[in-house]
Amino acid sequence: MLRAGGRGATALRPVRITAPYVEYAEGSALIALGRTWVLCTATVEDRLPYFRQDTGQGWVTAEYDMLPRSTTTRTPRAATTGRASGRSREIQRLIGRSLRGVVDLAALGERTLILDCDVLQADGGTRTAAITGAFVALCQALAGLQRQGLLDTIPLTDQVVAVSVGEVRGQVLVDLEYEEDSQAAVDANLVLTGKGQLVEFQATGEGGPFPPELLGQMLKAVEPARQQLCKLQEETVGRWMALPW
Repeated sequence: MLRAGGRGATALRPVRITAPYVEYAEGSALIALGRTWVLCTATVEDRLPYFRQDTGQGWVTAEYDMLPRSTTTRTPRAATTGRASGRSREIQRLIGRSLRGVVDLAALGERTLILDCDVLQADGGTRTAAITGAFVALCQALAGLQRQGLLDTIPLTDQVVAVSVGEVRGQVLVDLEYEEDSQAAVDANLVLTGKGQLVEFQATGEGGPFPPELLGQMLKAVEPARQQLCKLQEETVGRWMALPW
């Protein structure tokens, strides 16, 4: 199957991470993955949600939304509708779980890091781009805490990236654009660490049930993309801190 730009089945779209990107946030990164652009910012708060108080551990959470004209038709703001969409809530929980999977919450101390992921333009893979970019913003915020003497070490056990993959017209394709995603018989999102371990594997048979062996094929197919994204993260983060993983 011929893909846009002539890329191969396991190739990523052109990807770029610009960090820092905004002036006031403790950490920030703009990730551009093809025509999907997500701005990720990190905020540090010296307080905890009620369910984490008196635990001696910190917390990492996320919020996600799409700007009204990030798509071909306008999406109303949550402030207008009165609530975030179910999709946005599901994605922000995924981002939070993914980041917490590589953070030592005890070493973080009793503080909260909030990652805001705002989709500026969407062409498929917004949640995976958000996870990959949010990790870079998180690193910048943690490095700032260490410089201020508020952290002895960077409380990260590994890095984390995410990649979309699917079966489209009988072929496994990595990093789906919207047009490919809309045709996928099986659609999946993989969250992986720098060591190649899984944090989360979401897969849905859009066209009906699918054989279990397809999961293994997908995991193998995303490996080149995982390595490329991890390298890009390391090159970006390595400018302001020693890599702790």
